[in-house]
Amino acid sequence: MNSYIDLPDLTHQRAVVTGASDGIGLHIATRLAGAGADIVLPVRNSVKGEAAMDAIRAVVPGARVRTEQLDLSELASVAAFGSVMQDRGEPIHLLINNAGVMTPPERQSTSDGFEVQLGTNHLGHVALMAHLFPLLRAGRARVTSQVSVAASRGTISWDDPNSTRSYDGMRAYRQSKIALGLFGLELNRRSVRGAWGITSNLSHPGVAPTSLLSARPELGRATDTPEVRMIRWASARGLIVGTPETAALPALLAATSGHEGLLFGPRGLGHLGGMPAEQRLYRPLRSIADAERIWEMSERLIGTPLPS
Repeated sequence: MNSYIDLPDLTHQRAVVTGASDGIGLHIATRLAGAGADIVLPVRNSVKGEAAMDAIRAVVPGARVRTEQLDLSELASVAAFGSVMQDRGEPIHLLINNAGVMTPPERQSTSDGFEVQLGTNHLGHVALMAHLFPLLRAGRARVTSQVSVAASRGTISWDDPNSTRSYDGMRAYRQSKIALGLFGLELNRRSVRGAWGITSNLSHPGVAPTSLLSARPELGRATDTPEVRMIRWASARGLIVGTPETAALPALLAATSGHEGLLFGPRGLGHLGGMPAEQRLYRPLRSIADAERIWEMSERLIGTPLPS
């Protein structure tokens, strides 16, 4: 399957890509580096970060890439990363909110007390955008938030967002991606109203073999799930689903297309794989009232003011 789209010249553009130490994020960062961008990899594991830089430079000799310490599941870590970036004073031109965790079998909490999927996939990225806002505005940044086909259905549990009364891993995952998508669309609307110069799109990678459903002992998953084994089998044979390379393409298109307030994903059967294209917003992402409510709820939960 073709895994290539043309990117514009990104020389002198700075791109921050979360979750880029492996998988889809690494392919996104590599392609952006190949287009000339300066890459910042915020990573929790410094060893994996070094390996990711080596992998990028193996494909793009001379790539300008560095790592910074960041754990999206800890608000203090997000604030520290934001402080480091602001001390450097370097405008950010591209932000790819790609990192995520998926379906721990038992409910887990972040150090701040949030359900781990809500806390990492959504609130961690919201806090990141809040702390980086001056640099995003200085760079007239294009923000791309990675949602999921799982966000095509489901709801926000407004009275129990942290799944404290009942926990279902997939339901909580759907909620975290719906929340991130609603926030990303609201970011674009508020930027237009406030003339912030920031544009925001959504992307989803379809389905591809990544570490999301693989063995993750830190999430209480000791072995690969049956789902990821099936996905690997189908991907290797070019059946319906994508590869990590093709799954990176929607985010790359969203980040460089010149459009805003849109969703991009694979255009193959069921939008599970294939080349990227603009897609209709999922039903749970269409409510402006829900997007405004997510913005306000997220600001309250992270305890950091968002631009108004």
